[in-house]
Amino acid sequence: MTDRLPRKLKDHPSVQAVLAKPRDKPSPVIDAAWLKEICLAAGADDAAAVSLDHPDLAGEREHVQRALPGTKTLVSLVVRMNRDDVRSPARSVANQEFHRTGEIINEAGHSIVRTLQDAGYRAINPSATFPMEMEHYPGRIWVVAHKTVAVAAGLGAMGLHRNVIHPKFGNFVLLATLLVDAEVSTYGEAIGYNPCLECKLCVAACPIGAISKTGEFDFLACSTHNYREFMSGFTDWAQTVADSEDAADFRSRVSDSENVSMWQSLAFKPNYKAAYCMAVCPAGEDVLGPYLEDRRGFLGTVVKPLQDKVETLYVREGSPAKAYAERRFPHKPVKEVDGGYPRR
Repeated sequence: MTDRLPRKLKDHPSVQAVLAKPRDKPSPVIDAAWLKEICLAAGADDAAAVSLDHPDLAGEREHVQRALPGTKTLVSLVVRMNRDDVRSPARSVANQEFHRTGEIINEAGHSIVRTLQDAGYRAINPSATFPMEMEHYPGRIWVVAHKTVAVAAGLGAMGLHRNVIHPKFGNFVLLATLLVDAEVSTYGEAIGYNPCLECKLCVAACPIGAISKTGEFDFLACSTHNYREFMSGFTDWAQTVADSEDAADFRSRVSDSENVSMWQSLAFKPNYKAAYCMAVCPAGEDVLGPYLEDRRGFLGTVVKPLQDKVETLYVREGSPAKAYAERRFPHKPVKEVDGGYPRR
């Protein structure tokens, strides 16, 4: 190595210090037991690795390789959320749980990558939630699809509501994915069943009818309402500011509570308007007991408070979501919005 270095570089103190140290190359294959151990020690509640060559990850390869050239393995992380926080009709409680769990799983990913780096591997930890690659909006803004990876790694299966259901923890989890430039001795395998009970409680709880009983999912309806204070919803709010003739006109279009809610999302973190499909899901071995013991009571304490909550529902003009919300939840005010998503 030293013969190929220019003299000025070879004589640099930092270069001499590095050359003086013995360099052991890391094993080309990471021990799966060791990897699982460091993941749990860092704060994950479950973890599994999957090869980037897995057939179900074909759509991820190009994006993953762009983020970390040479990636061979994806490591899926799971961190549990506190269930009753997510279920609370007080959405500030639920959102605090989402954000805090997001911080925990990102901290875990950072710690694991540091350990892998110190062991001689190249690895990165894309954010579990935001920030994302917004220059690609409204196209794909995520580095890696955490749900797709988790299912391929055997950490759960997709429920009717399009959330990953962990066999033990249910859907009360957040997911993250690490990209690593080495193979792992043992990879996870898809679970042999779907923990989803097909109880349709997610269908009953969704205030804008985004989930159908037969399995169809209306992404645009979900994102328009639940993500009101994210990308396109913020664009719509900003357009309303620009289109208003004066302050009085603006305040006739946007209520005080909507303005301060948008301010809170900008000053703190974006807040979800619903996520009720996740809140009411009884699946998962740690979650299922109360539902099995008293299904009527479960409906009364978990589902009905969310159905009864008086709240503004955000829908697009003439959309099926608007018709559904007005028919199914007449006590919830409906507001037509537009914004960052192009019309079909």
